Amino acid sequence: MKSLVAFALLFTALISNAQTSVITGKVTDTNGAPIPYANVYIQNTKNGNAANAEGLFTLSQVPYGTHNLLISAVGFKTTTLHLVVNQATQNNVNVQLNADTELDDVEVFGDRYKHPDKIEALTRLPLEPYEQIQSISVISEKLIENQGALTISEATKNVPGVYTFATYGNKRESMSSRGFRGIPILKNGVRVNSDFRGVGVLTDMQGVDNIQVLKGAAAITQGVATDLGSPGGVINIVTKTPKYQKGGSASLRVGSYGQTRATYDVYGPINKEKTLAFRIDGALERADNFRHGVSSERFYINPSLEWRVDNTTTITAEMDYFDDSRTPDLGTVNLAPNDVNAIYDLPHDQFLGFKNDKSITQNTSYSLRFNKIISEKLTLKGAFFKSSLNLDDKGASLGGAITENDETFYNIRSRGYSVSSRNDDNSVLQFDLIGDDVYTGSIKHTFQVGFDYRTTKFSTTNQSIRTLDTINVFTGISNVLPEVSLPDADPTGARSRSTGFVGQDVITWNDWVKTFLGIRYSTTQTIAETETTSSDAFNPLVGLVLSPIKNVNVFASYTNSSYPRTATRLDVNGNELGNERFDQLEAGIKTNWLDSRLRFNLTLFKINNKNINLPVYDENWNPTGYYQQGGNDQRQGVEVELTGRILENLEVVTGYSYIDAQYKEHTSYVYGSAPLNTPKHTFNAYANYSFKGSLDGLSLGAGAYYTGERPINDWATAVTHDGIVPNQKPFYVEAYTLVNLQAGYTINEHWNVRLLANNIFNTIGYNAYRTRFINQTDPRTFAAVLNYNF
Repeated sequence: MKSLVAFALLFTALISNAQTSVITGKVTDTNGAPIPYANVYIQNTKNGNAANAEGLFTLSQVPYGTHNLLISAVGFKTTTLHLVVNQATQNNVNVQLNADTELDDVEVFGDRYKHPDKIEALTRLPLEPYEQIQSISVISEKLIENQGALTISEATKNVPGVYTFATYGNKRESMSSRGFRGIPILKNGVRVNSDFRGVGVLTDMQGVDNIQVLKGAAAITQGVATDLGSPGGVINIVTKTPKYQKGGSASLRVGSYGQTRATYDVYGPINKEKTLAFRIDGALERADNFRHGVSSERFYINPSLEWRVDNTTTITAEMDYFDDSRTPDLGTVNLAPNDVNAIYDLPHDQFLGFKNDKSITQNTSYSLRFNKIISEKLTLKGAFFKSSLNLDDKGASLGGAITENDETFYNIRSRGYSVSSRNDDNSVLQFDLIGDDVYTGSIKHTFQVGFDYRTTKFSTTNQSIRTLDTINVFTGISNVLPEVSLPDADPTGARSRSTGFVGQDVITWNDWVKTFLGIRYSTTQTIAETETTSSDAFNPLVGLVLSPIKNVNVFASYTNSSYPRTATRLDVNGNELGNERFDQLEAGIKTNWLDSRLRFNLTLFKINNKNINLPVYDENWNPTGYYQQGGNDQRQGVEVELTGRILENLEVVTGYSYIDAQYKEHTSYVYGSAPLNTPKHTFNAYANYSFKGSLDGLSLGAGAYYTGERPINDWATAVTHDGIVPNQKPFYVEAYTLVNLQAGYTINEHWNVRLLANNIFNTIGYNAYRTRFINQTDPRTFAAVLNYNF
């Protein structure tokens, strides 16, 4: 009898555990209108579905028991429903979602509950930045807005180890990371300027949804290292996309030196079914400068359209147009030999150029993205990106100091004039098949296989005269352009195309071990006027992630990338030397605390540029005309990052970076010397506090940003260009710290105002490109922003 009772109880338990239910319901907004294609799934399971066009959903095979039902939709706040399942069918499980009209949390990695938009354009994997093997920082739109950032450098100063390389006379923004000059700047995953030196671009922050900085093992997804800086990382500027509820904002900013800036952002559904939505952002700005005679004007517009074809297919089209006209600023001069820091504090009412100097940047980018959910575990992503850049520069140039009777007068300089242009077209076609949580036995795989096809075409012209007149920086300087006759110049340029095949597999062996495996094959063909060169490369990625405790990932990775630009250089026997190689080792800790509210990351890196195609010199340091492969340039260091909310109303973004960059074995540079403009130390700290109670609506923010001393030039043994004197140690530009303050007040649901004070201690710092451009950082400035939300 006891055996029969035990068997009956066991049988009943098994039947109970095997029982499942069918759940039906409807997702609506607060007005009772259906929300088409909302996502409904059971937390911590793969059981989920999408609602239809009428907001109706069905979940089948839901086990009896207590579950958390997560309901989400674009433009609405995610809602969790506590559900007890105890019958075969449960109907009329109706859920209302609130529109997501509130401002995002201020976090360097964006909204903690959302996957950063277009992050797959860089990583090619459906993983959060915390889960990736690479070092990734995401700067949110809200952080950019709260800090009042208007430039790439102002936004990316929140990422440790990212700093301004040069502005080339206030004309571009060239950024560096991990000791590499001019890392590539992408917009929606495609290059804007294909110049391999990383001379940078300009863009407007109004259309930016987030900025993604990927460092470390970038080569496996981004292809061969066709830039000087790409082993150090890439910066991807992600533009805003449509929302499916009506809304928008308009703002007016006025500030120091005549700055006036108006912006707008409008979005919403186009049809009643909410399967079509649009968004359009724009900005119009004009401003003078602390430097007399320098001004700028810009126009920006960013329209986009999204179509939900059905509950598994989405197509998004975007355009981004930017037109900027500004006065280039030569900056100041050094009043001593290049091994002595004697930068002249040029008065702000002095301008070394001509009043008709002008730099015009026009950039248009397009993107078309396709997303198809094939099954619960497979997704197909396709994208086409295209960018067109036109640069038109007219302006003065400065020569070296004048020498008379063996005496050098560093305050007297020859002044030249040049006219140059650049037309640049870039495109990327990319397809990826992505598998998420695919099992082989008990082993889980998250994988990606895909290809990309990239094209580049550019042409440049340059007409210049080295000496037009002579100026004395201590006395009155004429800004009137003398009559000038420039020599004729034919345009030069090249075309290139590359194809890449890439596969990655993230293997989860158990709860605490993951491995990353990847391989990329790339082919590159460059077509110049006199020759066509081709190269190919295999680049691996191997990584390991250990999770000893919850919310802590310890990772290590190795990858290498290939640099084909100098591959056709010939050795003494006339043989091509082939690709150069970058080896990258990275290790660290990524942590995620307080329900993703706070994150701490520590990264160690070591990058070696080996098999360098080096010029060979004779005993008198004269070039022989042939090359040899060897050498070793090394970058290593540590990056620390703490971001998020320490308290519910206290947000922080902090970081520190140490970079040890050295020419280790090189025929042109002194052993152990650092590349130009590479600081050993950078530090950033930002905090924003939102008051509650009687001061509800008020927030105060402050940030401090330190850039360490750095060499103004390379320390060379043979190279003589751009102010380098062989065997003369270059001087170091002094370190500086900028401190900014912000105060915001939300008047009501529609109106808010923000006050900005930048460089409150009026610190003078310099960003220099060799000795050609020595540009001062902006002095103390103030601005006020009035914003209306609707």
